[in-house]
Amino acid sequence: MVAAGEIRVEAEPGLTVVRMVGEVDVALREQASSSMVAALTSDFPIVIDASEVTFIDSSGLAFVMQLLRAARESGLALSLRDPSRAVRDVLEIVGAASLLPADEDEVAPVA
Repeated sequence: MVAAGEIRVEAEPGLTVVRMVGEVDVALREQASSSMVAALTSDFPIVIDASEVTFIDSSGLAFVMQLLRAARESGLALSLRDPSRAVRDVLEIVGAASLLPADEDEVAPVA
C-alpha cells in the first residue's frame, strides 16, 4: 500500500532538504519527528521543499512552524522551496506566509 504522504530528509550540496510529499497530516507524526531530528543535527541551512504537497492540515503546519522555531534556536537558516498552492493557502490563512522566506536559489537566514 502506498502512503498518502511522506516527510523525508535529503542531502543536497551545502543544504539539508526536508521534502514533504502528498498529504501532510497527523498520519505522518513519526516521520515528522524523525525528519526534524535529522534536519536539526546537520550544520547546513534547511530548505523545506513543499512543491509536491497536495494537502496539509494543522499537524503538518505545526511541523513546519516547530521546525522554523527550532532552526532559529539552533542558528540555522531555513527557507521554503516552491510551496504548492495547498501550502501557500494554509500559510496565508493563518498569517504565517511572511515567516518563511520562499527562495529556491538562495537560503535566506531566518531572523
